[in-house]
Amino acid sequence: MSLPSSVRLLEEPAGYPVLVIDHASAKGRIALNGAHVMEWRPAGEKPVLYMSPDALLAEGKAIRGGIPVCWPWFGPHPTDSAQPAHGFVRNMLWTVGEVVENMAGVTLQFHLKDSEASRAIWPHAFALMLEVKMGAQLSIALHIKNTGAEAWSMTGALHTYFCVADVREAAVIGLDDAFYVESRLSPERIEQSGPVIFDREVDRNYESRDTVRLLDRKGGRTLVVEKSGSHATIVWNPWIEKSKRLSDLPDEAYFGFVCIEAANAAPDVVAMHPGKEHVLSQKVIVQHS
Repeated sequence: MSLPSSVRLLEEPAGYPVLVIDHASAKGRIALNGAHVMEWRPAGEKPVLYMSPDALLAEGKAIRGGIPVCWPWFGPHPTDSAQPAHGFVRNMLWTVGEVVENMAGVTLQFHLKDSEASRAIWPHAFALMLEVKMGAQLSIALHIKNTGAEAWSMTGALHTYFCVADVREAAVIGLDDAFYVESRLSPERIEQSGPVIFDREVDRNYESRDTVRLLDRKGGRTLVVEKSGSHATIVWNPWIEKSKRLSDLPDEAYFGFVCIEAANAAPDVVAMHPGKEHVLSQKVIVQHS
């Protein structure tokens, strides 16, 4: 593996490979398990991505926080509850591809394709490439290709956890008039009116292609979240009761993050015929008022 001077490979904990980025424009960490972006901190900024202090860092285990790659299904498996939630690729070891640096930052590529292990879970041929561009801005793009002879369909998400100083003073704008379903909380299709605020558990699947802004009022900044290849935006905060049920998340941690996810989630199911490619991407920009 050839790495530029701003990127090094750590085994932290032992046997758990993580790429550490230390560039003039940003610092970050990406685990090869799941090609999981764990940290992004632009120069002069506090961390932008939330990572649970109780996250399990072990091969084959999903990481709580950062940017989990959920694929080839979002949420529970549509027919088999024994299968892992949010798909299996976040639990697999990806291969590092091209890594380059320039004055603006670092671009890293990670690859995963079908294997005997993946076909035992999901019997289809595929090739994935995750490209991460880390600098003053963060761009992440999941390139998906059907490499087999049969068509299949997929859902998925870039399940991004964003730091906020206090979720009770945060708000998401840009979803006004969009319709949403409150996931497992309610099957009713509801029209959003005004900003999304957090005073209880929020688990919403919005029908939206638009850019949104996360107002971190107490933290004194706004996170602009752009996306493409997605007709669904997920907004999630577990609040107190669900936080208590999540063993890899401290009980009070919900105060410190909001998830905003570029998603292909029902009804945004993507049909993939042989040879078809689909790109799901998200860009994050930090602004100060």
